[in-house]
Amino acid sequence: MSASSLDAFYGPASTALLKSSPWAVFDRTWTSVMGYPADEFKFVPGETPMGTLRETLIMISLYYITIYTGWEFMRKREPFKLNTLFMIHNFVLTGISGALLVLFLGQLVPSLWKRGVYDCICGNPGWTNELVTLYYLNYLTKYVELLDTVFLVLKKKPLTFLHTYHHGATAFLCYTQLVGRTPVSWVPIVLNLTVHVVMYWYYFQSARGIRVWWKEWITRLQIAQFVLDLGTYSNMRVDVKFFLTDLMRAGFIYFASWDYFASVNPQMNLPHVGKCGGEPFAAMTGCIILSSYLVLFISFYIATYKKSGSKPRKAGAKETASATTTGRAAETLKTARSRLGNASIDMVESSSRGQWTAAAIQGKAE
Repeated sequence: MSASSLDAFYGPASTALLKSSPWAVFDRTWTSVMGYPADEFKFVPGETPMGTLRETLIMISLYYITIYTGWEFMRKREPFKLNTLFMIHNFVLTGISGALLVLFLGQLVPSLWKRGVYDCICGNPGWTNELVTLYYLNYLTKYVELLDTVFLVLKKKPLTFLHTYHHGATAFLCYTQLVGRTPVSWVPIVLNLTVHVVMYWYYFQSARGIRVWWKEWITRLQIAQFVLDLGTYSNMRVDVKFFLTDLMRAGFIYFASWDYFASVNPQMNLPHVGKCGGEPFAAMTGCIILSSYLVLFISFYIATYKKSGSKPRKAGAKETASATTTGRAAETLKTARSRLGNASIDMVESSSRGQWTAAAIQGKAE
């Protein structure tokens, strides 16, 4: 649509706003690099880079081989600092996650307002040309995020099963949803981008030497993300052919998968709303991987922040009390020295040692 046509349809003020929207800015950048508008991008398995199962599995395999050989390489070596590179890495991923989140919301909010949640997770509004472009870019960022583990290996930081499994499985998950054309994909992606903005900003600040108190809340956000993915599309009533169907605590992912399964098996006479788009293998992959994330992150949270949280605090309190008692005894000795002089020093020291001994006995008794 030409500028004059936009002015005639929307008005000059609205046209100026559209031209400065995040999508418009992104589209101009995309066009200048790729040579065609962003909404004309097509994901074609076998033609689009990283668009085949073979390419995806090779990249994920290389990831695991790299971190294993890297760990062996670093076993007898001093850890690298890499603080500046680590800051740049986290700052860039914060920016990429934030930019993608804004672009997704710019596409989804109008569709949700006009068409409602069900159409957006099951129908065409969840699989537009613009969203496919963003789905693909989000998929590519998963390979950039694999560098998180490379930094940990080179800095000789401990690796957990959750970390390494999560990174490889997420790249595979994003590939399956692109190939399977699942409209519900935007739900976990938008939530994941929100978490990543917070998480990578935390790591950026930490690399700068700034102590951030809300590290525990990152894990809580990650758990909340998967709960929302799987289990909170609840108590909504959708008008379907003159009657209301209560979706009753069905999660976005579980609901979309059930809706598809029930619709393609009419002989089973299962309750459902309509037919969600997407392929069965993509739905199954999403349910399995996201469910495993929820279990693993809850286990990690309990092991990290609950079981180890109480005992150190009690020990710390005892050490503080003991140090305070000893400090008071030393202060008593110092005051006695100033008042009585050197003549009575032996008597004062003897008295002070008695106080220290009493304090130590009291500390052991506690």
